[in-house]
Amino acid sequence: MSTPFAVLSYFLIWVVPPVETGKMMWYFFFYCVFQSLQTCFHVPYSALTMFISSEQKERDSATAYRMTIEVFGTVLGTAIQGQIVGRANAPCVNHTSFLNDSFSVTPLSSEVNATHVTLEDTKRAYMLSSGVIGIIYILCAAVLFLGVREQKDVSRVKVERLSFVESLKLLQKHGPYGKLVTAFLFTSLAFMLLEGNFALFLIYTLGLHDDFQNILLLIMLSGTLTIPLWQLFLTRFGKKTAVYIGTLWAVPFMILVVCIESTLIVLYIIAIAAGVSVAAAFFLPWSMLPDAVDDYKVQNPNSQGHEAIFYSFYVFFTKFASGVSLGISTLSLHFAGYVSRACVQPDSVKLTLKLLVCAAPVSLIILGLLIFRSYPINEERRRHNCHRLHALLHDSSEEDSENSKLSACSV
Repeated sequence: MSTPFAVLSYFLIWVVPPVETGKMMWYFFFYCVFQSLQTCFHVPYSALTMFISSEQKERDSATAYRMTIEVFGTVLGTAIQGQIVGRANAPCVNHTSFLNDSFSVTPLSSEVNATHVTLEDTKRAYMLSSGVIGIIYILCAAVLFLGVREQKDVSRVKVERLSFVESLKLLQKHGPYGKLVTAFLFTSLAFMLLEGNFALFLIYTLGLHDDFQNILLLIMLSGTLTIPLWQLFLTRFGKKTAVYIGTLWAVPFMILVVCIESTLIVLYIIAIAAGVSVAAAFFLPWSMLPDAVDDYKVQNPNSQGHEAIFYSFYVFFTKFASGVSLGISTLSLHFAGYVSRACVQPDSVKLTLKLLVCAAPVSLIILGLLIFRSYPINEERRRHNCHRLHALLHDSSEEDSENSKLSACSV
């Protein structure tokens, strides 16, 4: 139900109202409406994983498929937006002057007019790209609505109805969920800082004005293709091992890209390798969340049906990390003297970008993994929870279901 309104609000973000004042409030209002409606989509969409199957193995597989398509969707959206809008973007301004470590830009009218790109061309390009993405949004939501069926509740447990506040208190007391959310809050913030500033780093620090989009797309394509490999890895070695290896995999490449003078070919190789870690960052947090929900159900057998609360807080912290990342990046670049649309930035901006794509993310990753060490749900506990849930959801005295329990709970 949120999809048509979300698409409309997204399109109206890019419509410039025919007024001289109030444009900022127009943008602010419709951007907030769009984010709220997208949350209305994202929470039930991600929580559906818990309602299409009660088997851990099937849910892990569904999560792998879902995240593969989500990352592919990010690639597709980036490509569509980049190809349509990129042709109508105003160029950077070459005329710069540095005075007492301050940076000012003086645009030359001849430089800007030489591109023959008008403001109306830019407006039409953004509206066209938003229209195309909106159509894709509607088509995908229709597939979800028509193609996914929720599993009926087969629980034989007499559930005590709890209010939202009471359920929230029980959730806050569940230690594994709190540790999982906190650890991934820091690792998510690390990767969002990297993703949010990597394009500027490629443009202004490495001088890749023409190739940065290809490098970013290569990272996301690599991430899309390697999510199934991470699913196979965690099936073989366990999820905690996959988190440590997958998250730490990006650290040497973050250090490498800022410490050496890389050629374009070396950067393409680094992009492919870094995409492997991006895939782990996208996939593993969502793969581990159902295990925390199962653990909560086992510890609170009379408090069932609160999956949406778990997923809503997960979505909240994801968006919170995104907002913090944007705030840190904006303030850091502002104090460093960043100037929008400038072809060249001062050395302070280049140094700040190095910190934002290397030092800060590496520190946050290490902090997140240190917190994750105390996360108690390992493979043994996960299988134990699986058996306990089968005993709760189905009659444990049914001998003919025992073999199916064992196969469903094995990784």
